[in-house]
Amino acid sequence: MLSQLRQDHANMARILHVLQLKYKTLDKGERPNFQLMREVVDYILSYMEGFTQPIERVCVDYLQTKAPEHAKLGKQMAEDYRALHGRLKRLSNDIDMILMDAIVPMDRFAADLKAYVETHRRYLRQEREELFPLIGEHLNEEEMQQLKKTLPDGTEQALKRLQEAYPEIYAELREAEVPSF
Repeated sequence: MLSQLRQDHANMARILHVLQLKYKTLDKGERPNFQLMREVVDYILSYMEGFTQPIERVCVDYLQTKAPEHAKLGKQMAEDYRALHGRLKRLSNDIDMILMDAIVPMDRFAADLKAYVETHRRYLRQEREELFPLIGEHLNEEEMQQLKKTLPDGTEQALKRLQEAYPEIYAELREAEVPSF
């Protein structure tokens, strides 16, 4: 399961890189492919809600039981995650408005996009540097397999549905290099 979380991070880093490139296009005063941005944001939202969030919730809950001295980190990360999700929903709504030819100030949208990408990267870094080592330290392989069994029904199927719904994005993720951040 820990290797799955690490793979998720590599995939998310690639996706965030795509959004960063779209930000750079906006920053140059050019119009990016908003339809592709729509698909990328939809993918991230679906992935967060259907796959990443349940796995991380189970891991954090288990860690709080097994290593209560780290409960503060888990609580803070859960709050950060909710805030990150809120930022992404706002971007999603703005993209919808842009695709419907509504007036959306591009400077505000670009600033929101940049802030989202930077915030999500910080969140991933904190998971990689703080949460994952705790999981590796406090859970053995047998416990991780037990945790995997406690995931909500449909979590594994959610990943497969995402792969089917966004095959082009998923194929690019598998082939792209993981950007460092």
